[in-house]
Amino acid sequence: MSDIDPGEHTVEQLQDELANIDSPRELEGLLDAEKDGRERKTAQEAIRARMREVGEGVEEGTETEGEYRETADDVESEDAETTATDDLALDPSEYDIAEFGPAIKDVDDPDELEAILNAERNGEGRDNVVTLIESRIEKVSESEDSEDGDIDPTSFSTAELGNALQGIDDVERLREVLEAEQAGEDRGAATNLIQKRIDSVQEDDEPEEIEVVPPEEKHPDLDHPTADKQYVKALEDGVYRDMWVYCETQAGELIDVSKEMLGKARELMDTYNDDYGEDERVVAVLIGSDVEKHAEDVIAYGADVVAHHEDEGLERFQHKPYTELFCDMARAGATPGESRGSEAETDWRAYDEPRYTVFPATNNGRDLSALAQGELDSGLASDCSDLYIEEAMISNPVKTGRPGAKKEFERVLHMKRPDFSGFEYSTILCLDNPTREFHPQGASVIPGSFDLPEPDYDREGEVIEHDGDLDEDWLRVSVTDHDRLDEGVDLAGHDVVVAMGRGIGDSPTEGMELGIELSEAFADGALGVSRGIVTGSYEFAGHVERYTAEERQIGETGQVVEPDLYIAAGISGAVQHKVGMDNSETIVAVNTDPDARIRDFSDYFIEGDLFEVLPELTAALKAGELSSDEIAADGGANDD
Repeated sequence: MSDIDPGEHTVEQLQDELANIDSPRELEGLLDAEKDGRERKTAQEAIRARMREVGEGVEEGTETEGEYRETADDVESEDAETTATDDLALDPSEYDIAEFGPAIKDVDDPDELEAILNAERNGEGRDNVVTLIESRIEKVSESEDSEDGDIDPTSFSTAELGNALQGIDDVERLREVLEAEQAGEDRGAATNLIQKRIDSVQEDDEPEEIEVVPPEEKHPDLDHPTADKQYVKALEDGVYRDMWVYCETQAGELIDVSKEMLGKARELMDTYNDDYGEDERVVAVLIGSDVEKHAEDVIAYGADVVAHHEDEGLERFQHKPYTELFCDMARAGATPGESRGSEAETDWRAYDEPRYTVFPATNNGRDLSALAQGELDSGLASDCSDLYIEEAMISNPVKTGRPGAKKEFERVLHMKRPDFSGFEYSTILCLDNPTREFHPQGASVIPGSFDLPEPDYDREGEVIEHDGDLDEDWLRVSVTDHDRLDEGVDLAGHDVVVAMGRGIGDSPTEGMELGIELSEAFADGALGVSRGIVTGSYEFAGHVERYTAEERQIGETGQVVEPDLYIAAGISGAVQHKVGMDNSETIVAVNTDPDARIRDFSDYFIEGDLFEVLPELTAALKAGELSSDEIAADGGANDD
């Protein structure tokens, strides 16, 4: 017998050891040990391969040849068995019952299913697995019968018949099934099922018109505070074009997120025009005092048209006038309602409202986007991190108008944003329904989600001035004095950012001290925190408490950073945090949990306690010996 225990070796290590073994009996012992131990198929195949190699070198007529032949017979038999299972769509012996249920649903061939059933019966013979396979065979067979039109409704229970009918979309075949049921058992529940299926797939020349009753008429006993909003009505057969970008300014300067959105809008509309053979434009909207000076800049960043409204009373953002002016620009010349501007102001556009609108997800941008989209009677996806335009196939009867029908919506703006679970993304669509239109399709964008484009000052564009007096009621609040607050901590401009998360819980003050010390060891380092630190109930000593304030928060509702090196200590990796640091050049994560989500998007993952790992990193850095090997040393698992 061999002194080697295959269970103590990886497959690669085992292959190296096998190269030094020439005894068939010793190899057979290793094969038995692997079968009784870890049962790895790749390891067993490696041992069998070595047994075949040894057999090729055995001289005929020798004692060793006889020893090998006896063993080889078993190996060939097992190889034949392995080959048989290799031909299966899936090998049931590789799955436990919990995994097997979802896997078997992907097999639709009855012959393959029969082979899997035989393999299970000849193998482990688990009753619950056999039942699953037999159930799948029955379901697939029913589906095939339904596709061939050979459904005998009298051979099905009502529940089984309902499942079988889902595979039939031909009205004539469904009527044949209905006639067979009526001529046979004529069960009321069964005939209702068949008739409902006929109704759901039957194609009418003209869909039945849905009567629309205004809410104030439908429910006269209720208050209707929005009934007097003359513009909150969908346009009938409206014409929509272009992507509008609200370009925010602060303290008289165009902020970066406005430039980022213009660059993304330019990219989207260039692709859109190529795909659909259109010539739709990017329209930049500027509202405020002395904003026309930015017209050349926004054109350089991607706009084809700049629509602006100038007024000294708009020096600072105010909800009412900004909303009214944006919406007046957006619906100029459209019905219902009339534009406050002159007819000349609509000459540059031949449509009712924008197709798409994009706003910055800043404090002011969030307010304006919600108010403007509500006033325009459309929807809004807030705090988005990505946008793209493509078709969408929808089966929701609210959108299609009929149960069971499918409808393809064209030119849909897909708006991607982190969802409320914190670990996944959701894609929001703003789609019309049979009784009304939802345009413009609107989104607000998290700052830092898109690259800052290079301006092209050779680009040409059209500048449109939106004229008109402000309504006094819009300016009921006036600012008589103001003081500009400290801008706070800006983490975006540093080469290195060290971020601390909930992993400091065992000793919050000490954990923050370690993070501060590591960040200060870099020539241009800064310290940030996750939302869990800001909202948690940790008690910090006074000298570190200022480092835990909201101004240092990184993520969807905090700062977005793109340093050369990002070190995340004790951070799980929720999507809301990911959007704030995902574009960092190199990401190093320190976490005790080997399955932490942040591992999926880190360049280096150190499985270890931050209270042990961070001091070693700081010491190595101060000694001038920090390298990728040093980062990974003694820390645990490293993905690279």
